[in-house]
Order: sequence, then C-alpha cells, then structure tokens
Amino acid sequence: MILSPLTRMSVRTRDLNRHVRHVGALNSCFDDSYKEELILKSSSTDIFQNLALEDWIHDHVDLQSRRILFLWRNAPVVVIGRHQNPWQECNLDLMRRTGIPVARRRSGGGTVYHDLGNINMTFFSSKKKYDRMRNLGVVTRALKELRPNLDVCVTDRFDIILNRCYKVSGTAARLGRTTAYHHCTLLCSSDRSILSSVLKSSCTGIKSNATPSVPSPVANLSDHDPTLNPESIMDAIASGYNKEFDLDCPVLTVDPGSEVLIPGIHKMTSDLKDWDWVYGKTPKFSVCTFFMVENTNVGLEMDIKNGVVESCVINVPHDWLPADFVNEFCSSLTGVRFCPNEFAVAVAAFIRTTPSSPKRTQNALSLYESIVSLM
Repeated sequence: MILSPLTRMSVRTRDLNRHVRHVGALNSCFDDSYKEELILKSSSTDIFQNLALEDWIHDHVDLQSRRILFLWRNAPVVVIGRHQNPWQECNLDLMRRTGIPVARRRSGGGTVYHDLGNINMTFFSSKKKYDRMRNLGVVTRALKELRPNLDVCVTDRFDIILNRCYKVSGTAARLGRTTAYHHCTLLCSSDRSILSSVLKSSCTGIKSNATPSVPSPVANLSDHDPTLNPESIMDAIASGYNKEFDLDCPVLTVDPGSEVLIPGIHKMTSDLKDWDWVYGKTPKFSVCTFFMVENTNVGLEMDIKNGVVESCVINVPHDWLPADFVNEFCSSLTGVRFCPNEFAVAVAAFIRTTPSSPKRTQNALSLYESIVSLM
C-alpha cells in the first residue's frame, strides 16, 4: 500500500481503509477540494525522491488554508543549497570513492550531511502563515517533552543548539508567490566522522561568489541521551505539531516514487539528479592554484561557468612540457565539464590525436591526474 498509518505513533491513528474511503487516494488528499491538514512520513530514503516531493507539494497543492508537515530521512548524502558551489563545499573525491552522492536543493542555505541518523522536517504553509520560529518551537518543545532535561534552544540564525553551543539543526526555506516551505535537519545519531570528512573541500584555490556555508560545532542528540532514536523523536514532533496547531492528524506514510498518486514526480526527481542542475547551476567560479607533479611546479588557472571550463591556463617549465603542447592541452579542456569523467574523455582524445614522445604523453597524463584530484 502507498498509504498506511504508522504503527507505534503517539498521535491518534485511523484505520487506513476507512481513511482511504474518505479521501480517495493520496492525490485526493492533495486536491484543492480537500482542505484537511496532513502529517506525512516518507517511505523512501532517496534524497532526490524526497526533495522532489517537497517541490511537488509546493507547486501543486493549495496551501492557502491548510498546513502540511513532512517527515523524512535519507541514506548518506551531501545536500547543498541552491546557490552553492559543490567543489567548494564538500570532498567530492572522497564522496565518489565511498558512493555518497551530492544533491542540490531548491532552497537556499548551507551544506549539510544526511544519513539515517538525521531527521528532516518540512513545514508547508501559505506564505502569509510562514513562521520559522514557530515551527522550530514545535521541535524544541517536542524534544523537551520527550526528555525534560534536554537543553535545546533556537538561535537568531534559526539553528537549534544543544547545551548552548552545539548545533543539532539547521534551517533553509523556499518562498513562492503565495506558498512557502521551511525545512530543517535534526541530528539524532548521525555518523559525525563521515560528516566531518565529506564537508571539507578537496579543491584548493577556488574563488567564487557562491553562498558559503558557515561552519559550526555539531553534536548528536544521542550524545546527550543515548536512548534517543529517530523514530521516537519523529513521534514526538508529530504529536507536538498536532498540539501546536490544534489538530488531530494521523501520520500517513507516502511513497514519493509513485507516479500514479503523484503525477509528474518522476520528471521532477530526474531533474534533481541531472548534472546540469547539481553541478551546472553552480555560480561562475575560478580555480587558481599551484601543485607539484613529479617534482615539477605547476600553476593552474581555470574559469568555470555553468560547470563547464570556460578558459584554462597551465604554467609548467618548458623543458617538462613545451609551451605549444601545453596550449593545445589547455584547448582540449576548454568547453569540457569540470568533472573527472569528462576530463578523461577529453585527455584521451588529445593524446590519441596529438603526436608526442612517450615522455610527453606520460607527463600529460600525470598533469591530468593532478588536475582531476582537485575535483
């Protein structure tokens, strides 16, 4: 079944069949004629599906007279803000080697790491009723009701901090013409060693006007109380949401991959996975750096626009690689996406079509490997 009441929930649940007979299917719940509030929990841990459902609700549901709370978790992933630079924000090389994807959301804000120990909450409302502080108050009060000795509070930056110093939640938002959503994270039991490793850029020398993340010391709620877990916290938040807005909503699971119930969701999911969105939407930036290749000093200057190399200048000693050879090498990279796979294809074509000695070829390959290590 696509919809089912969650078991072990502290909020009141209804019999699924009776609920489905009352409202039809999930798309009926989202229909303009259905005005009841909703609390949803995703059955998926796919970041692209969950982000797509956020945007689908924002774009297709009339939120002028209703609110929706969406609870969701993801498999390991790094999520950047709409106006950020992934090369500047995270260790893409490590992420490729460990199979951790990067996703760009449509809201602003900074970069975050998600895994199953992190809870995501999205508060949907009309733009007029949009209130981040009230939403975060739901979260902090729910946590305190769950564990009265938990010292959590909301900052002026709309972060939630633990013990007055450790960030456990960050906030971002998307404001439309008439509707809005505010979403936030909540670190319960995330792998902080992976978090700290992937949120360190492996690309040096970046100059960019992209929105930078603001580093903060972080902690898990379970560091303070090991008995806390994501399920119990989501239960408490759902209960607190009902209490805050004087509701009596059941919590319903939703499959964000169902095209039947959510028409157009596959296209929206695919768009969020597209290279041109994840990387190509990066604001124009440049890379200006120096590095060593086989005991040789190399200077690199690149301009990248829409994720594509717009210009490339490489400075090396002429006895290591002749100037005309280097210029042709740079030309072969111009117009190429700033990513390892595309560079590999371009360099392979360059070596195949450019006459050179074995030594020059080896130096060119070493140069390529050093440049790719920056990505």
